[in-house]
Amino acid sequence: MRQVVLDTETTGLDPFQGHRIIEIGCREIINRRLTECYFHHYLQPDQRIDPGAMQIHGISNEFLADKPRFGDIAADLIGFLQGAEVIIHNAPFDVGFIDHELKRLGGRWTRLQDYCTILDTLLLARQRHPGQKNSLDALCKRYKVDNSQRDLHGALLDAEILADLYLRMTGGQVSLELTHLNRETSSQHLIPTVSTHAAAPRRVVRATAAELVAHQDRLDAIDVASQGQCLWKRLESSRGNS
Repeated sequence: MRQVVLDTETTGLDPFQGHRIIEIGCREIINRRLTECYFHHYLQPDQRIDPGAMQIHGISNEFLADKPRFGDIAADLIGFLQGAEVIIHNAPFDVGFIDHELKRLGGRWTRLQDYCTILDTLLLARQRHPGQKNSLDALCKRYKVDNSQRDLHGALLDAEILADLYLRMTGGQVSLELTHLNRETSSQHLIPTVSTHAAAPRRVVRATAAELVAHQDRLDAIDVASQGQCLWKRLESSRGNS
């Protein structure tokens, strides 16, 4: 059973007011085990980011200036999601944005649900905990999921947290380390090969020099937005001093 946990960050709240996706992150689960396979991109939206949205995710217009556009990664994204059960918290928001982006490409693609099935963990949580707070942060607290790294929202990190949360909500899981990904490869994606045979070792894509610079620029932007509270920069500093 293949599942993909997905999250996005956007320039604002409503795609019908011109807002666009600026980050998309996905993590793969096979047979209730998180794999090392993921999909992650920052995107140039050709649209200014609302100040309120920037306070949530810390992503700036300047950081996105040289990033690919959604149309550049659409085929890879659909290939990654094809045939999977896609797990999203508050799915109408993310699906609405993805469907809007696909529609903008002029009819080459149809709706997201034509390529995969979608499970909304917000609806699942409301069924299990009626009348209670069911935000991602509230559920992490309820299910004892460590989200201490979440100073700001980020699509790939939130997808990792949601993967842990979903597995706990649905009957327990194997041990999951949210820090095992090499963050320097965050702008890369790995496409899984679906096979009935034993899985081959996953191909590891190393970050280029330009991507390492972009990664550091991203950390600097988060550090400024969070007033010096960027956890990754603290970790890098501590490693450099050890």
